[in-house]
Amino acid sequence: MKKYWSFFKMRLMAGLQYRAAALAGMSTQFVWGAMEILLYRAFWLEHPERFPMGMEALSSYIWLQQAFLTLFALWNWEFDILESVKTGAVSYELLRPTDIYSMWMSRSVANRLARASLRMIPVILVSSLLPAPWGLRLRISPAAFGVFLVSMVLMVLVVCAYSLFVYALTFYLTDPNGIMVLSVAAADLLGGAVVPLPFLPEGFRKFAELTPFASMQNVPLRIFSGDIPLSEAPAVMGLQLFWAAALIFAGYLLTRNGLRRAVILGG
Repeated sequence: MKKYWSFFKMRLMAGLQYRAAALAGMSTQFVWGAMEILLYRAFWLEHPERFPMGMEALSSYIWLQQAFLTLFALWNWEFDILESVKTGAVSYELLRPTDIYSMWMSRSVANRLARASLRMIPVILVSSLLPAPWGLRLRISPAAFGVFLVSMVLMVLVVCAYSLFVYALTFYLTDPNGIMVLSVAAADLLGGAVVPLPFLPEGFRKFAELTPFASMQNVPLRIFSGDIPLSEAPAVMGLQLFWAAALIFAGYLLTRNGLRRAVILGG
């Protein structure tokens, strides 16, 4: 376990070095978040009774989405892992006395945490200063906040497990770009990035909520904003736990079998 903690710390420290990129990302997220809220505001002022979410809850959802973007964005791939599988450089990793899946998982979690930690505090602080209902709603009970934190941990596990599942597929594909593009598109639509899931048609929304993408940003952000009450939290978090376990198990099996059949040039 100590060696995986070392991989985690090294990746975390490396990710914290990119402060200029984080600053550029923050400015983009402030502008994008404000544009989204202004867009929804126009529809809300026209027909507030047709909104499936309150404007205050929706604003909180959007600002948290911008603050934690790098935690759940599937486009935040680790291309060095993908390249190592495609080129055969993964053979060097096999020389280490480690489980390669566990090492990839520790690196993936550290990479996302490092990028998010540089951006989330400024976005949260500034958005919380905006007047209601356009700012981030911080009025949350201790119980709801605790449930939100647990859901965030499960969300990170689901996102990283899904990413590793795609990395493992690289052992079986000539080029993983197709599945990567499809994964990002599906996650944006079914996970609440394009629009929050309550805005989708009911039948399509029920289908989306059963996919692993809905167990990413959708659940913790709606718990914090109050759109998912505490009484419904155990069910949606149970689905998060299911998808985390299922994706970890599937990714581990794919990686193990892929390594068995891999052919390393010169090896």
